[in-house]
Formats: sequence, C-alpha cells, structure tokens
Amino acid sequence: MKINFRLLCSLLLAGMFLVSCGSKKHVRTTKQKSKRTTTTPNAPVVIQENDKVTTTTTTRSTDKIANYVEDFKDVAIQEMKLYKIPASITLAQGILESGSGNGRLALEANNHFGIKCHTGWTGGRIYHDDDEDQECFRTYNDASYSYRDHSLFLKDRRRYAGLFELDQDDYKGWANGLREAGYATDRKYPQKLISLIERYELYRYDNMALGKSIDEKPRVVEEVKENNTTSFTKEYVVVKGDTLYRISKKYAITIDQLKKLNRLKSDELNIGQVLIVK
Repeated sequence: MKINFRLLCSLLLAGMFLVSCGSKKHVRTTKQKSKRTTTTPNAPVVIQENDKVTTTTTTRSTDKIANYVEDFKDVAIQEMKLYKIPASITLAQGILESGSGNGRLALEANNHFGIKCHTGWTGGRIYHDDDEDQECFRTYNDASYSYRDHSLFLKDRRRYAGLFELDQDDYKGWANGLREAGYATDRKYPQKLISLIERYELYRYDNMALGKSIDEKPRVVEEVKENNTTSFTKEYVVVKGDTLYRISKKYAITIDQLKKLNRLKSDELNIGQVLIVK
C-alpha cells in the first residue's frame, strides 16, 4: 500500500506540472496575438497627410468674371502663342459670349463663344434662340475645344484676315476690327471688350504670351486722321496711388485737359484704367 501511495503521489505531481506549463504557454501566446492585432503600420501618417490636403483648399472669389479669367487664362495664353490672337481679346469675348461661363450654351454645350453650326459642321449640335428662334450652335466635349475652335474660326475665315495684320498687343484694334468684320451686331461690342480688358487688366496675359513684363504698360498707338495727317495717342495705365494731379504733372497736361481727353466726369480713378495722356 505504501508503494502504491507514493506512486500515486508522483503521478499527481507530474500531472500538475504539465498543466502549469500548458497554462503559461497559453498566456504567452495570447500576449503575442494582442501585440500583432493592435499594431497598424503607417496608419497615423496617412491620416495626417489627408488632413493636410483637406486644409489647403483654394478660396474662390465672389466675382464671377475674376473666377472665369482664373479658369481660362492659361488656355487663352496658349491659343495666343499658337494663333496670334490676343489673349485679352479671347478672354473678353469668352466672358461676354458665355456670361462668364454661366450661360446655357457654356453649361450645356461647352460653347463659350456662341459659334453657330454653319455649313460643314459635323460635330454635336444644340438649338438655342438667338437672332432667330432655335438656331443651331456647336457643342464640344470640353471648354478648351471651344477655345481652339474660336481660334480656327477667326484664323480660317478671310473676312478676319485684316485682324492678323495688327500687333498682337493692340487689343483696341482687335476689338474694333471684330465689329467691323461682322463678328457681332452690337454697336457697343468693341467698347464692351475694351472695358473688360482694362477693368480686369487682361492685357497682362498678352504680355505673358509675348514674353514681356506682365506689368508693362500699353504701347504708344499711332492713329491716322481723316485728313491723312498722322497723330500719336499716348496712353497710361493707372497704378495704385495715382491721382489726376500726379498724372497731369507727369505728362505736362492740365487736369481739365486730361478729363476732357478721357471724358471723365469725376476725379476718381481705378487701378488698371487706361488714360489718354497725349
């Protein structure tokens, strides 16, 4: 009996030892699994990077025309380099014809210049009331194609050939020439283009396309009078801090003469405004 009792005790102790070892191994395994499941490599970095992207959004202007210019100035500059049409003219026409990109033709057809189908057009079409009811207008897959078609429209038509004899930075000559060539029926079309160009300083993009200083002032324009005598009109672009008095002293002209030349009804000036000073 004593021998069996001792044997039984030995077996019990051995069993307890095995159970104890198995329990420790199980705990160790659980800890290893816990470490693996709670580790997410690079996750915080991705979140931080996304946060940076979302906080660097660009604020849009409340001025629809300014936004339009910002959206399409690069396209207009590129077209000027390729086809010699002033970027200022292209942008001003786009603003007028498309309602700063908010007109029906611009929104539904990507047509920013009101170009009608005309004979030979095989592309998409949209019908819209203009001079007549439900006239046919061209549609484009993207607004940039409308800009390219505008360049080709002017370049390939004989009636606009005289425009390409003008200097590329002569936006006034282009504005008047478009009206004379029949691009628009509105008598005030040239004045509207010139007003937009000067108000938003669109001539700066002509300078960029020509590789000139962006702030370079308009050149001296030579004009021929009806009696065949030649006169020179010198222009000045108003900058910050300018007054009529300051400009009159600079060009040796009286304030009254300056106002009369420019048909000014007050002494107020706007930055970018073009004044005739001689």
